[in-house]
Amino acid sequence: MLTLTMRPYGGEKDLEAIAHLLNACAAFELRDDWTSVSELRLEFEDPLIDKQQDIRLWEDADGKLIGFAQMWIPPSGDNDDGFVWFNVHPEFGGDYLEKQAIAWGEQRMRQVAALRGVCARLRVRSRDDNRLRMALLESCGFTPDRYFLRMERSLVEPLGEPKFPEGFTLRQLQGEQESEPWVEMFNQTFIDHWNYHPLTVETHKHWFTDPNYKPEFDLVAIAPDGMFAAFCFCYINPEENEHFARKEGWIADLGTRRGFRKIGLGRAMLLAGLHQLKASGMETAKLGVDADNPNGALQLYQSVGFRKLHTNISYYKDL
Repeated sequence: MLTLTMRPYGGEKDLEAIAHLLNACAAFELRDDWTSVSELRLEFEDPLIDKQQDIRLWEDADGKLIGFAQMWIPPSGDNDDGFVWFNVHPEFGGDYLEKQAIAWGEQRMRQVAALRGVCARLRVRSRDDNRLRMALLESCGFTPDRYFLRMERSLVEPLGEPKFPEGFTLRQLQGEQESEPWVEMFNQTFIDHWNYHPLTVETHKHWFTDPNYKPEFDLVAIAPDGMFAAFCFCYINPEENEHFARKEGWIADLGTRRGFRKIGLGRAMLLAGLHQLKASGMETAKLGVDADNPNGALQLYQSVGFRKLHTNISYYKDL
């Protein structure tokens, strides 16, 4: 019988082992992503993460890390769904530890829901080509309810030029001093989207601490009256690119504020972001999109040359 020890996150000393585990799982599942220690450090410093309560590690009798799980629980509000991510080393597969990770996530979410006086719901994702994960989730009582596409576009192929409506200007965000209007725009953009969770100014300011943050990738469109109307935030992970020997960038966040839609701002911002990535030497752009986005995002991406790579399925379970 495998002897396991579950414990909370122990700080900086755990980062290398966690990154190694996540990368071993990604390689085994043939996923084209890679996690660095610096990336984990930034993620765990998110103001919304309770590092002692929301992270768990499983070690074998020799102290080797073989399992990892993390919760993301939004601030108290109308939508209190919790999200759990978990990975188990390929050498220790077989559902036993995966089910322990799910049970821990359920227990943690019940605890939070009881404190808030709300119903508990837990969410988890699986790629559509991971049949074992999908079967595990369904055997544990989870139901699929939403689909998200991972898409890519070559930046070697020609790009159209961004065309902004008359009176609108494109510029870079001016750092933390503009966090409040940017966050207001972000929340007004996504408030009518599925499973919306308000972004806080505190979390937005945390993004600026990322060593890979570049102001030239943080674009905003300003309306004639000075209001923040649309945004495109791009991202390059140089460590991941070096690991895979590729030149890949991301359209991480793209949106148009309510009241400014259907006038071409989304397309203009997307093209502006793609040009920035191309100017930085990237050869491919990637993004993720809700397949049922209510404002035609999927159609926009397809119209400028993005194609689907795979689908991520969101599962939920009412506790």
